[in-house]
Amino acid sequence: MSSKSHWEKIYKEKSPHEVSWTQEIPFTSIHFFSDFKIQKDNPIIDVGGGESKFVDYLIDNGYENISVLDISENAINRAKDRIGFRSKFINWIVCDINDFEPEKNYAVWHDRALFHFLTSQTEIDRYVKKVKLNAKNFIIGTFSTLGPKKCSGLDITQYDESSLKKLFVDQSISFNKSENINHITPFETTQNFIFCSFSSKK
Repeated sequence: MSSKSHWEKIYKEKSPHEVSWTQEIPFTSIHFFSDFKIQKDNPIIDVGGGESKFVDYLIDNGYENISVLDISENAINRAKDRIGFRSKFINWIVCDINDFEPEKNYAVWHDRALFHFLTSQTEIDRYVKKVKLNAKNFIIGTFSTLGPKKCSGLDITQYDESSLKKLFVDQSISFNKSENINHITPFETTQNFIFCSFSSKK
């Protein structure tokens, strides 16, 4: 089964309360995002957004230039249905992150739980280059070295602060902060994540 087919099947057959990544309120993402002092019309992208309610927070707080990317059209359609008429103000992108070619530079690139599904060094390097070239600030949330080794039946790549810094920090990118958090799934299991934020020095 292809990656796209896998995720289309998940979002066709399972409700939000039947998948581990669901958050009623994405507190950590909001906390990290609030550190960035950006204008309401600055471009923001949530990659791997799926049915995440991070987009709801952005809309509710007056941000006007929002994109949500996900490989699953079913996930995007479910998010649109939930948000209702306000969904017409969002730029919805159905695309595999490996194939995504950004057409703008984003003030904030947010990724909770997409990056860790990239397991080949080629995919990882491609992603890192893409975010460095196309984002002023970015937030990466992945499973930590204390977290699961699989998700939704797929292998993942675990990270800690050191390994994320090694990938993303260079002469043009600075590290801001990191935090390990325990995500409690809808079925009351615990998954440990690490969130890191970075900013371009340019």
